[in-house]
Amino acid sequence: MQVSLSGKTALVTGASRGIGRAIAKRLADAGANIAFTYKASEEKAHALQQELTSLGVKALALKADAVSFSEAQTVVDKTLSAFGSVHILVNNAGITRDTLLMRMSEAQWDEVIANNLKSAFNYTKAVTRSMMQQREGRIINITSIIGLVGNAGQANYAASKAGLIGFTKAIAKELASRNILANAVAPGWIDTEMTDALADELKKQMEASIPLKRSGTAEEVANAVLFLASPLASYITGECLRVDGGMAM
Repeated sequence: MQVSLSGKTALVTGASRGIGRAIAKRLADAGANIAFTYKASEEKAHALQQELTSLGVKALALKADAVSFSEAQTVVDKTLSAFGSVHILVNNAGITRDTLLMRMSEAQWDEVIANNLKSAFNYTKAVTRSMMQQREGRIINITSIIGLVGNAGQANYAASKAGLIGFTKAIAKELASRNILANAVAPGWIDTEMTDALADELKKQMEASIPLKRSGTAEEVANAVLFLASPLASYITGECLRVDGGMAM
């Protein structure tokens, strides 16, 4: 079955590279107009915008700091002005600042919580009013299996991603009466620019621990997002869908 998002508008945060980029491309390929944010990678953002428009949809690249609520509101306002509505919000922006807790600075803790968790609050709050008025919306938060199982050296990241899952369930209950569905996607070990920089031996060890014996792709995460954004998931809300090859079983 071919999934169509024709006539819909999606806003994807942190989409200039990696999983966010794959999500923006997959939703555009299904026919959605795309607004997306980036923080620093201006050249990559403009390249993505051109790539999206070549698929026959409208695309809008917006520079913003996900930590800032005022900038999030400005992004949503500009998206509404350009496209008239936001049907799908994908909260993907996030960072890592890995180190053992005993060495972790307050700044490293605060930075990760702000970028990974507060950013989702910022954008969700900014789009909620318009989604409630149109009585339709999909909010999809990109969490991680680390938020489910934890990981040494990632206390800040694990806390932020676990918080996203709780946030997802809470807003799912708050917004369901207005036909706004909220779900989370929890990727496992995914091939991205971030993992490319790791030592080959570490990659082999990680892949050996996965039941499917391979890393996942950003496109496989994007497919899960497309499913949750589509009419195929019209009776699913408050769920956390793992895309991890069985890693967190």
